[in-house]
Amino acid sequence: MKVTFKNQIETLEELRGVMGFPRELVQKKSINFIDEHCKSFIAKSPMLFISTANKEGSCDVSPRGDPAGFVDVLDEQYLVIPERPGNKRCDSLVNILSNPQVGLIFIIPGLKETLRINGKAIIIRDKDLLQKYQVNGKNPEIGIIVEVEECFIHCAKAFLRSKLWEPEAWPDKEQLPLVAKVLADHINSSNFSKEEIQNVLEESYKKRLY
Repeated sequence: MKVTFKNQIETLEELRGVMGFPRELVQKKSINFIDEHCKSFIAKSPMLFISTANKEGSCDVSPRGDPAGFVDVLDEQYLVIPERPGNKRCDSLVNILSNPQVGLIFIIPGLKETLRINGKAIIIRDKDLLQKYQVNGKNPEIGIIVEVEECFIHCAKAFLRSKLWEPEAWPDKEQLPLVAKVLADHINSSNFSKEEIQNVLEESYKKRLY
């Protein structure tokens, strides 16, 4: 059954009529290069989220994480994200091949503000460059180069509302989703039990991070 809604916003004028316009501070906070402040923020960040879309507009958001400073700033316009082993879906990478526009959100644990960067991406295999990002004796096979078009600090409201960095607000471990059970139900195959999936996950986390 298709869900219908009675009061859909369909024009920019309608949207601005409800949401209003940004203040001068917000309008002017965006820059088009990586300055020393952005570089320092990136150097302290162990986690980012990269958003991509294919040429048809289908979107994806994917996390990337490593020790803080894993994203390398080459200069004021370019940064490098080393690509570590994953599940081989390669959603972000496949999208970049058909649509280079990407959005990044950098997170620093305990800091409620984030750094947002938008730009264009390419995928590289330059061994001389990628060997810089070796971990446990293993070089990344590929990397994502982002040509920066926009950088700005995003305010803390989402983190304040969510209480993300407040451990007392976190759910008890017993209340967390059982990921192996979720995957088993989604796959819905007699070839993959919850226990087998849990073993696969644990082996992957222990042996195939790099």
